[in-house]
Amino acid sequence: MQVHRIDPLSDPRWPRFVESHPAAGIFHTRAWLQALQRTYGYEPVVYAGIGTDGEVVSGIPFCKIRSFVTGRRLVSIPFSDHCQPLAGDIYQLQHLVSAAENDVRRQGFKYLELRPVTADETSVAPFHLTPSYWAVLHRLDLSRSQQSIVDGFHKSCIRRKIRQGRADLVYEEGRSSSLLARFYRLLILTRRKHQLPPQPLVWFRNLIECVGEGLTIRLLSKDGAPIASLLTLSFKSVITLKYSCSDQRFNSLAGTVHLIWQTIQDAIKSGATQLDLGKSDLDTPGLIQFKDHWGAVQTRLTYFRCPAVVKARSRHPVIVSAAQRLLTAIPDSIFTAVGGVLYRHVG
Repeated sequence: MQVHRIDPLSDPRWPRFVESHPAAGIFHTRAWLQALQRTYGYEPVVYAGIGTDGEVVSGIPFCKIRSFVTGRRLVSIPFSDHCQPLAGDIYQLQHLVSAAENDVRRQGFKYLELRPVTADETSVAPFHLTPSYWAVLHRLDLSRSQQSIVDGFHKSCIRRKIRQGRADLVYEEGRSSSLLARFYRLLILTRRKHQLPPQPLVWFRNLIECVGEGLTIRLLSKDGAPIASLLTLSFKSVITLKYSCSDQRFNSLAGTVHLIWQTIQDAIKSGATQLDLGKSDLDTPGLIQFKDHWGAVQTRLTYFRCPAVVKARSRHPVIVSAAQRLLTAIPDSIFTAVGGVLYRHVG
């Protein structure tokens, strides 16, 4: 097997391979990579194993991030929850990682980063990869009967709230500019609560344009006021819940619960076999518990880097905390503009 560097945005072999590989997901697709390139200027590249017939037989997609703030990095893949290397065996993986590692050294990148769904730390040790981040991933099996799925829901936290559906809540879905504007307004509210700026509006516009029918915005309103919204991505038989936001003034209406339940019902009807509820940081026990209540299977998610990067601890936690409070007090226009600048560098 020879390792080639190919452009996934122009080489037709990559989408053919992704479509046929059972472990490929939405974050491997040309659509996701194209949205990243349009929004942040990242350069996608695939380290691809090429077979004797000239077709791709294995591959790892990366984005080259060039930032004067965070340095030059090779990341697989920015803003993805996970991106499993598509290698048939450990020998293919070794060839792909070695080629990427050589380029990191030769081109002066700080590190390469992998975000596999499944990997144990002993299996990647020979590749000089070091764990750099840990999280929890939740996935719900939809291949069972709907009754079996519902039986797995927490009795009071999920099932009771579903039964208490309200007739005064209006449900909408689609990709219209109106839906996007209301979703984004809720996203701003949610990010203020977590003291983090939102990704820029153009990111979501590019996602809609690139992913097309594979993207759905779901929104609940009460008396014309948006109360909760989800943005889901569909690829093959997996529905991915990528963004969730709400107005906390309406938390008692359980809008997010109703939206996830609607998503599950739609996914079952479409023939989907899995709902990916996304990653949760280890310091968000409430979010982890919420996903547990859906009966989703919890697995460990580990990111790896090569070479290892030592994270410097903040020497001024009081200043950092004050900056976060100030950030969430500024007007929306500045708050979103900060996100537009910030996310280009964090990748």
